[in-house]
Amino acid sequence: MPGCFKKTLFALAALVSFVSFLLIVVAMGTPKWVTGKILCKTGADLVNATDPELVKFIGDIYYGLFRGGKIRQCGLGGRRSKFTIFPHMVKKLNTGLHVMIIMFLCVAIFFSLVSFGFCILNAIKVPYRAIKGPAGVCLWNFLAGGFVVLAVTSFMAAVKLHHLTERIANFREIFLFVILEERFEDCFWLCVASATTHAVNLLLIAISGINFPKIKTKPEEANVTAEDIMY
Repeated sequence: MPGCFKKTLFALAALVSFVSFLLIVVAMGTPKWVTGKILCKTGADLVNATDPELVKFIGDIYYGLFRGGKIRQCGLGGRRSKFTIFPHMVKKLNTGLHVMIIMFLCVAIFFSLVSFGFCILNAIKVPYRAIKGPAGVCLWNFLAGGFVVLAVTSFMAAVKLHHLTERIANFREIFLFVILEERFEDCFWLCVASATTHAVNLLLIAISGINFPKIKTKPEEANVTAEDIMY
């Protein structure tokens, strides 16, 4: 049976793994990974809008891995619309990259749950196989964190290098929209937090392997007096 200290560390590691699982699930299901400002360039050019008038042609956009929405401003008031990435819009995006991001996160979810199960196992008993012990827990956490990092990096590449926001903003639009600004929102940073939790788990497992020296107390010497001998 593992000691109380190791039980506590593995129980905490199990909790961290489950938190990572929840963070990824929430992030994938939320449609606000990126938000931004979009300018209706065609509308602004038609009326030769100057700087004070450009406000009437600036709208908003937000999207996640599966859906999003935008407010189009083309001089006649805002028009709200919502869209889904699958099955139609994905044809206009970098399909392979977008699917890979989702697959990376799904694999990370799987390894997070595996890590959770192995942490519970190590908190209850000492496994007789090394792969089920701390070495296995480190492996699953490393894989889970690695796949989250791959997903985050791929999504950043899609936004910055493949102009994901611009492609989504101009999907099935007659007018041309230009991206004025874009920023990553909380849902994106949830995935970054998930990768961080796995790094924390690796630290906890490393601490659990440290053999702290036991404090030995010096036994008290018995003081025998003459009176004790008499009795």
